Order: sequence, then C-alpha cells, then structure tokens
Amino acid sequence: MKVKQFKYDPLAHYSYALISDGEMAIIDPERNPMQYYAFAKTNKAKIIAVIETHPHADFVSSHWQIHQETGATIYNSKKLGADYPHKPFDEGDSIKIGQTALSAINTPGHSPDSITIVAKEGKGTILFTGDTLLIGDVGRPDLREKAGNMKSKRQEMAESMYHTVQHKFKNLPDEAIIYPAHGAGSLCGKSQSDASSSTLGNERRDNWAFKKQTQEQFINELLDSQPFIPSYFGYNVDVNRQGAAMLRNAIAEVPFKLNTTTEGLIVDVRQESAFKKGHLKGSINIQASSEDAPFETWLGAIIKPEEKFSLAIDVPKDLETVLQRVAKIGYEKQLQMVLTLPKENLVKTPLLDLQDFKNNPDHYTIVDIRNKSEVAEGKIFNSALTHPLNQLRETAAKIPSNKPIVVHCGGGYRSAAGSSILESQLNGATVFDLSDDVTQFKD
Repeated sequence: MKVKQFKYDPLAHYSYALISDGEMAIIDPERNPMQYYAFAKTNKAKIIAVIETHPHADFVSSHWQIHQETGATIYNSKKLGADYPHKPFDEGDSIKIGQTALSAINTPGHSPDSITIVAKEGKGTILFTGDTLLIGDVGRPDLREKAGNMKSKRQEMAESMYHTVQHKFKNLPDEAIIYPAHGAGSLCGKSQSDASSSTLGNERRDNWAFKKQTQEQFINELLDSQPFIPSYFGYNVDVNRQGAAMLRNAIAEVPFKLNTTTEGLIVDVRQESAFKKGHLKGSINIQASSEDAPFETWLGAIIKPEEKFSLAIDVPKDLETVLQRVAKIGYEKQLQMVLTLPKENLVKTPLLDLQDFKNNPDHYTIVDIRNKSEVAEGKIFNSALTHPLNQLRETAAKIPSNKPIVVHCGGGYRSAAGSSILESQLNGATVFDLSDDVTQFKD
C-alpha cells in the first residue's frame, strides 16, 4: 500500500490518499479535491472510496463533490447522521482497497461520531486517527455541544476520550503508524507535536494521554486551557454533515468589481502596510497575503456564519486564491462581492510613535487581544486591558477612548485585525497598531 499525506498549512490539516493495486481511497479531504485527482492520475489509480473520520469543524470537506465527480463511495460512522448517500463504517465493518483491508474502530472523544481507520496489508498497520489521537495529544472534547447530529457536552466527551485511550488501541501493535487529521497550530487540540506522524508505541511512551492516571486526572488535564472556539466551527460541522456544494460552482457565483467601493461589513485581505495607507471606512484587515497566514481561522472567528460581507483584494490576480481560501470554511455563500479599491477617498491609519509610547506608556490605553490562555501565561503590559480578538467586535464598546488606544498581540498579525476593528467601531477614537515584537516592550 502507498500512502500520501497532504498538508494545508494555514489550518494545520492533514488529508490522505491510500493506493493499493490500482485502487485509491481519500481520507478527510479538504474543500478542493484537485490534488487528489492529480495524485490518482499520476499513479494510474481509480478513486473508489472517500472516508470521513468525523464531520470536521475547522474546514469544509469535499467528500460529496468527490462522490459526484468520481462515483466513489462515501464511508463514515452511522452516528454522524449524514444527509448525503453513504455507507456506514463502524466497528465490525471493513472494506478493501486493492490488497489493503480497512476496518473501523469507533473512537469517540473529540466527537461522538469519530472513527479510527485501521489499514492493513501484509505485516504493515496504519492508523488514520482523525482528531482522536493526535501526535503528542488527543483531540479537544468541547466542539460538539451545539452542532452536528449528536450534540454532546464536553464532560461526556472527555469521559469518552478517556475510555477510548484506555481501551480502543489496546490490541494494536506498537509499530502501527499514526496519521492524524491535524498537527501543531490547529485549534482541534492544544499541545500537538510538530511531527506529522508517529507510531503507536511512541505515543504510548510520550503522549500525556497514555500516562497512568485516573479518569478524573485525565479529564482535568484534557479540559484545562483549551484554545478558543471560532464561531464558524459549529457551522462547518453541519455543512460537512449535509455535504458541501461543488467548489468551482460555488465560487463562480461571487461577483467581482474593479476599482469600486461598497458599504456594510468589509474584510480587507491586503498586507497591513497597504491597508494602513488607504482602505474603505469600516474595513477589517484580515491578511491573506501569505500562503501560511491563518486567514481562514480569523475570518471564521471574527465574521459569524451567514453574516454577509465583502472582500477587498490588492490586484485581480489574487481573486482565485482568496476565493478558494474563503471557501475552505464555507463562507463563499455569504460573500456579497470581491473588489479592488479606487485610489481616491480612502481612509488612512495613523502610525504609532514608538519612542513616545516607550517613554510614556501611561499616556495610552493598551489593549491585549491575545487569547485567554496566552494572557494567563503572563501579560506584556501590566496595565493592558484584555479583549481577545475573537470577541473584540462584541466587547469593543467597553474600551475607554479618552486616550489613544494601542492594540497588541504576540507577533503582529492579529493586532492588524484588532486595531482595524476598534478603528471601525469606536467613533472619534485614535487607534494605533503595535505591529511589532512586543517582548521588547515588556513591563
């Protein structure tokens, strides 16, 4: 059997193709399936199966599109309650991909409908663990309280994860290779390793979840300090359960206009420096200017599902890439238009006098927009007000504007978005972006 791992860096998402004897299965595919088709063609393989380990929260999957374009059968747990044609794949079920035997283990914990796929050919064993078993961690248990066919409370899911770790992998060999659905940087866990794969033996030795501990100790550790949940996560679970529209048709419906203006909610995806030189009034600067920028995460954290918005881009050649990125989280449906800006009548953002700020920090209201878990590890400025970026549109009115406001995060990407939110919502306030290495300013 031959396995190819595909990675989408901004979401730290791993998807897979497995080929054996001219047949191919795709596991946990991202929204655009073309890379899987190319891999199948290169290897002269026929795509006969697409398998979902669970309905993912942080991206929209292309399983329904793959089924329509290739005829491949979709497999997932019957507990998922999928609205599209599929075959159940649960404990006791098995399928063949060429000479490779695939079986399912129900491994709830991250979600009630999670499965682990066990692939065996000859003496080799591979585990596609989805977001159940990550490298160095296990999947968070708190994403399914408000979404999906089965809504489960975090305490119940944490208890399920403890049972899964204790019992579900017992009869599998140490040399079994583990391929997870996410890696370091994903919000589906909190302490993933940078490694993209591991072995079950290594995880039994090094992963905190396999340490000897009581159920209470395990649950306390699992629930402690989990990262925030972006507002789009529940929405994506439901989109994936229903099956997303074909990508090329979905993004083709979005209007594009040159050198124009618009009103309403506007997301400006250009570089921070270009945004500050001139933007439409009220715009929010969520940068998509680099391939690995976490654009999708922050778009889906700041803009709510089904909230209508427009996108401002730099040049027309950026259109296709940006639309693809918006569609990764299924937000193309609420996108009213994409536009490039005129050269006149744009708003400029003032730049902070760093020396004055260093000398007179008390002359400013400092706003820390890092996540709560980051702030808990220590403030950069003791006087800073804490307003996490994912909540800032709702909490902005609580920030006093009698002094100039300085917004900071950890590295500068988020502060560009945060300062633009405050600029748009606090009329008459002077808002600066401390788009710099904040450690040099630490109190």
